[in-house]
Amino acid sequence: MDHTEAPVLEALARYHERGSLPFTPPGHKQGRGADPEARKVLGDEVFRADVLAFGGLDDRLQSGGVLQRAEQLMADAVHAEHTFFSTCGSSLSVKAAMLSVAGPHETLLVGRDAHKSVISGLIISGVRPVWVEPQWDADRHIAHPPSAEDYERAFEDHPEAKGALVTSPTPYGACADLGGIAEVCHRLGRPLIVDEAWGAHLPFCTELPSWAMDAGADVCVTSIHKMGSGLEQGSVFHLQGDLIDPALLASRADLLGTTSPNVLLHAGMDAWRRQMALHGEELMGAALRRAHEVRTEIEAIDGLHVDGRDDYVGAGRAVDFDPLPVVIDLTGLAVSGYQAADWLREHHDVNAHLADHRRISTQLTHADDAATTGSLLEALRDLADHAEELRPAPEVAVPAPGELRMEQADLPRDAFFGSVEDIPLDGAAGRVAAEMVTPYPPGIPAVLPGEVLKRPVLDYLRTGVAAGMNLPDAADPGMHTIRVLAEGTRAD
Repeated sequence: MDHTEAPVLEALARYHERGSLPFTPPGHKQGRGADPEARKVLGDEVFRADVLAFGGLDDRLQSGGVLQRAEQLMADAVHAEHTFFSTCGSSLSVKAAMLSVAGPHETLLVGRDAHKSVISGLIISGVRPVWVEPQWDADRHIAHPPSAEDYERAFEDHPEAKGALVTSPTPYGACADLGGIAEVCHRLGRPLIVDEAWGAHLPFCTELPSWAMDAGADVCVTSIHKMGSGLEQGSVFHLQGDLIDPALLASRADLLGTTSPNVLLHAGMDAWRRQMALHGEELMGAALRRAHEVRTEIEAIDGLHVDGRDDYVGAGRAVDFDPLPVVIDLTGLAVSGYQAADWLREHHDVNAHLADHRRISTQLTHADDAATTGSLLEALRDLADHAEELRPAPEVAVPAPGELRMEQADLPRDAFFGSVEDIPLDGAAGRVAAEMVTPYPPGIPAVLPGEVLKRPVLDYLRTGVAAGMNLPDAADPGMHTIRVLAEGTRAD
């Protein structure tokens, strides 16, 4: 296929060249009716590019095949058989993938390190999860994806499972044994879903870890806006093989998606595919070289350690590693990631991607250059020089791996929609949670609806909030109370 094409961008240019006159949504009519201050801040081109997808960019029957051609080019670029664009983020895409494999009260194997969007999919669908435990590094307090052997044992215990879902890479850059997990699934005739939201760049550089389609996954979900050049909410899901019907997957996406897709997001994904297909090896190779240099420079700063391959890859850990999420361990500075992230923003206008009790992540992409990384290094050196002002780090009661997992007493859907009450955190141990409680970012829930609450997890959340943890989805983000099933209620 001709990857110099960008069907959405080209159709948008033709729309403007023709001087098309819309008597359709959006109501701002090419920005003419937009608030003047909005136009001043956002720019006129944002509104000019915001056109109706069908009956605007393309005709009402989509006979120009604009979106279809863009999706076909994307699939060809990444060696998939089918690709679907989504303007609702990978949070929608992963739900569509799940619903194409399992339905209400059917079983799906799911890595317990899944993003909250996966849990939302379970709540919406009524799918019964069987949790596959991550591989825990107890010394570094970090989870790596479950192994192929973990999934094989889960299938042995639950032969009724319709398929499996794994997250890879993790937000920290740890990669699962996707080839091994795919082999386990396919030997049993079951499909593998990969939540590869952090892996949009992987197909475009031979120096990067293998990606889901090349590893044999059936469907994978990718956020173009995370490690690519798309706009926020731009997501794609790719499909191959004969275990999932493309029409079924499309129908599940249609069930959840918007009927008013944003052409800006389609254009961003289309242009990013062209950029990567033509220049990806060069751009990503340069990004990797820059990441190596930045990692070396950060490692030389007293008190800072950059998590690397030796920290993440090996027996009982990940099988590969993406170096672009530059994860910095602050243990040597005796400050928390929450403190460091806030200090960097306040004093240098540098925004870290994620923060936990001992780390921050400073994500690099092909968009970074000497100026951006130079500012980052300057800010980190200044942080190290001022660490004394931030000490002591607030204590966070991080549970041991065995204390983190809680019994799933009820389906997430049943607990979420059951009769609930909010009770003091101190009295919640032994009760069944009726909400998600998610440290964000990275967005991996510590508590799921239907889990029997345990004291170590409650202590972790209480001390985490006191230290600066963000829990945006909790009914009480301050963790004075927690939402549980009402006394005497069973969600079944």
